[in-house]
Amino acid sequence: MTYKQQFIQFLAECGVLKFGTFKLKSGRIAPYFLNSGEYKTGAQLKKLGEFYADCMHENGLQADTLFGPAYKGVPLALSAALALYEKYGQNVNFCFDRKEVKDHGEGGMFVGKQPEDGEKIVVIEDVMTSGKALKEVLPKLQGAAKVNVAGMVITVDRMEKGLGSERSAVQEAYLEHGVKVYSIVNILDILQAIEEGVIEGKEHVSAIRGYLKEYGAQY
Repeated sequence: MTYKQQFIQFLAECGVLKFGTFKLKSGRIAPYFLNSGEYKTGAQLKKLGEFYADCMHENGLQADTLFGPAYKGVPLALSAALALYEKYGQNVNFCFDRKEVKDHGEGGMFVGKQPEDGEKIVVIEDVMTSGKALKEVLPKLQGAAKVNVAGMVITVDRMEKGLGSERSAVQEAYLEHGVKVYSIVNILDILQAIEEGVIEGKEHVSAIRGYLKEYGAQY
């Protein structure tokens, strides 16, 4: 079983990947949903970090620092940094931002490794829907130093068009900001896993394909 198949199985076992009828923030009615709030244990977080590390390793994505956008990205970046060290011997820094600038003690916008000129940073996030998180953190990082945001790693690329756009959030991140987004898996990988019996859900395949036909972006 490939690491992608293992990850899809992991999503299902954790209850993160759900099938049914779900209203998204965009207003669309989707036949599947990804809820990262279902990660609840240390064992799950450790395993999740390993999948992020595997994705970076497979794509040859190198970083000096992993950055986790507050708040959801904080444990994700930390777990990925630990996994890179334990599994691949890469001792990278990690950093996250504060929602509000601290005005006492050492102060500042960032916790962990402070951004420096020339530093290669990889952003670690969950699912990218609108690209809002990237749009918010880029000015913070690039305003702090002349950093190189080398890429962004997410768990699942939904491969669907944004509102008022023919492109996905992943495609727009590269076209608008020059940041390449790497996903551990995409929705087509999930469909294939269902059809090959890696996870259950064959009764939902038709609905997912119909949803992609209506809202899917061209890749």
